[in-house]
Amino acid sequence: MAKQKLYAGTKLRELRRKVDLTQREFSERLEVSLPYLNQMENNNRPVSASVIIALADVFGFDVTELVTGDNARLVSDMREVAADPIFGDDAPHLADLRMTANNAPGLARAFLQLHRAYRETHERLASLDEALGRADSRLQSSPWEEVRDFFHYCDNYIDAVDRAAERFAGKAIGTMQSHVTAELQAHGITLRRGAEAALRSYDPATKTLTLSAHLPEPTATFQMLIQLALLTQNDLLDATLDFARFHSPAARDIAKLGLANYYAGAALMPYVPLLESAHLFRHDLEQLAGKFGASVEQVAHRLSTLQRTGNKGVPFFFVRVDQAGTITKRHSATSLQFARFGGACPLWNVHRAFETPGQFLRQMAETPDGKRYFCLARDVTKTGGAWGAPVRRHAIGLGCEMRHARSLVYADGLNTGANAHFEPIGISCRICERRNCHQRSVPPLERNLKVDPDLRGVLPYQVS
Repeated sequence: MAKQKLYAGTKLRELRRKVDLTQREFSERLEVSLPYLNQMENNNRPVSASVIIALADVFGFDVTELVTGDNARLVSDMREVAADPIFGDDAPHLADLRMTANNAPGLARAFLQLHRAYRETHERLASLDEALGRADSRLQSSPWEEVRDFFHYCDNYIDAVDRAAERFAGKAIGTMQSHVTAELQAHGITLRRGAEAALRSYDPATKTLTLSAHLPEPTATFQMLIQLALLTQNDLLDATLDFARFHSPAARDIAKLGLANYYAGAALMPYVPLLESAHLFRHDLEQLAGKFGASVEQVAHRLSTLQRTGNKGVPFFFVRVDQAGTITKRHSATSLQFARFGGACPLWNVHRAFETPGQFLRQMAETPDGKRYFCLARDVTKTGGAWGAPVRRHAIGLGCEMRHARSLVYADGLNTGANAHFEPIGISCRICERRNCHQRSVPPLERNLKVDPDLRGVLPYQVS
């Protein structure tokens, strides 16, 4: 099989700008001609093997960055947006979307932002009666979506915050819970457990941090670390937020809390110790949860962030869905992307996790592009702590490409050979090209349909 050529002009330009070199200076260091470099940066030529070697030898670059980053996400996101019926027969073709993501990523993001604004306007018009009765009925972008995109395009890895949390964890003597408790007390903060409904409540006037008495210990420790981050890492968090340039104060506030949560996870499970333990335990989530005093969900989420340049872990995707199938958390360090709008593919095992509480489900899946993944799913139940209190139920999914499956204890005993069975899954029906999927809800984008009144197959139409 012919090897796929690597077109990475955008990444190549980014790497050149990092070292503050002109095209001429960069071409001389790489020992290629200026026109050749220009053609590679504009995706008119693939990046050659000699250039890849020079990037590693001369500049010490992690050359895996050439094949990672925004492009796959941008293409996936734009394909889903292009499936909006508003485009009709004028929807951009996949080749055009790929060209835009590769050569004009800024334009691609602007396209996504414009469509998001359109959707929000449409939703507000749909509830016009309510909007007219409010003083703040002017159009605003969704802060939640903006923050989610910020983490999405950062690969869910924030280096400065991660390393600060790692340094804090490195000073621990004893358990993390005792370490963070002592640190809070050193800042004059009184810690108490109460019967309040709020998981965490901090009173700046009295410097009292109250945690719900119903919290399990991993969650209590996590909440203490969040509060510690907000109190002691404010300058670092604000500097990161300044770099992000959010469009609204609400988005900045949400992102700040998100960064505090990131700090808490990175402190509870420091990068290098977690990476080493993940290799040792072969990514056994329960063993890792026991070692670091964390929950299974916290461990799974943290594993998906191990993308530090030069010392990366297995590239995982992580997702959390509710019982309606709506994605509430998502991140992918793999080429697998998730639907930005609506639910995930119903053939994915994460939906079946609700049927088997307390058990891990394994699945070998194949996406329409032919890539194969090992998927792990489990339900996550959070009780209210009392009779009659509401119970929150979610399912989490963690997975990687099949070439990494041997690194996971969960893949033991599975037939992963050439004759292995892989279940077909997709991202969303509008951009899934499978013609005879029995769970298809809407027709695929860029496909003509034929309706035969005298023939009824799996679908009420035939996809050309």
